[in-house]
Amino acid sequence: MRVGIGHDTHRLRPGGPLRLGGIDVPHDRESIGHSDGDALLHAVIDALLGAAALGDVGQMFPDTEAVNRGRDSAEMLAAANEAVAALGWEIVNIDCIVFLQRPKLLTHRLRIRQRMADILGIDVERVGLQAKTGEGIGTIGAEKAVAAQCVALLGMSDDV
Repeated sequence: MRVGIGHDTHRLRPGGPLRLGGIDVPHDRESIGHSDGDALLHAVIDALLGAAALGDVGQMFPDTEAVNRGRDSAEMLAAANEAVAALGWEIVNIDCIVFLQRPKLLTHRLRIRQRMADILGIDVERVGLQAKTGEGIGTIGAEKAVAAQCVALLGMSDDV
């Protein structure tokens, strides 16, 4: 078994929608990023790559390469998952936290979990998702940023 942890933070600016977990969440702000700015999927990528000792999202998808400008993070997650699987690892589960003052994610939670499960080719029951506000404190609370953390548990394909 292997455990990996991922984290990502993106600044927010006026505009929308907010790309999060591979879906567009209606919002009056959007993420600023080299790719599509999906902080949640970037945290999942880092957790998977970290667990398999394959580096991180910036190493696999450098922002110095034009092909990654505006790139769909779902494609990036699928590629990272393939790299992890090529080493014989399979996802046991992932558990994620999104830090965002608003919008509330409760009504989008199942759709986000399902989209991540679809990208990863796993059952939705293996995808945990929590959301926390900034309680009006710091860059999250001031709606200047969105952050996400994820932990991934991998097992060898024969054992999962």
